[in-house]
Amino acid sequence: MYSIEEINEMLDEIATELPEGVFRELNGGVSLLDETKRSHKDPAGGLYTLGEYRRDQMGRYIVIYYGSLIKVYGHSSQDYMRKQLRDVLTHELTHHIESLAGDRSLEKEDEKDLLDYFSRKHG
Repeated sequence: MYSIEEINEMLDEIATELPEGVFRELNGGVSLLDETKRSHKDPAGGLYTLGEYRRDQMGRYIVIYYGSLIKVYGHSSQDYMRKQLRDVLTHELTHHIESLAGDRSLEKEDEKDLLDYFSRKHG
């Protein structure tokens, strides 16, 4: 299992590898919270929220949930954890970039993926 400090270090390293432009207008930056968050879209509570892009009175920012990452990937190799963390960060950054452009394509794709998941799970 990984400490929050280890995950934060990986997240910082990943962020420095990405083009600076993807962080434009992300005035609240990226935060790693020591929380486990279950998806509100799964009444059975089996899905975890790994990250979220937020745009509210605090500005534009990304939240990554350490507890959720550990629940889902806590016993994986460091390379695999790093890949998953990169995937979560780039996914949320894509939401950010689309928001700046007035696009909601990824939101729609996420909804479709969720419906597909539930139809397979309960199908």
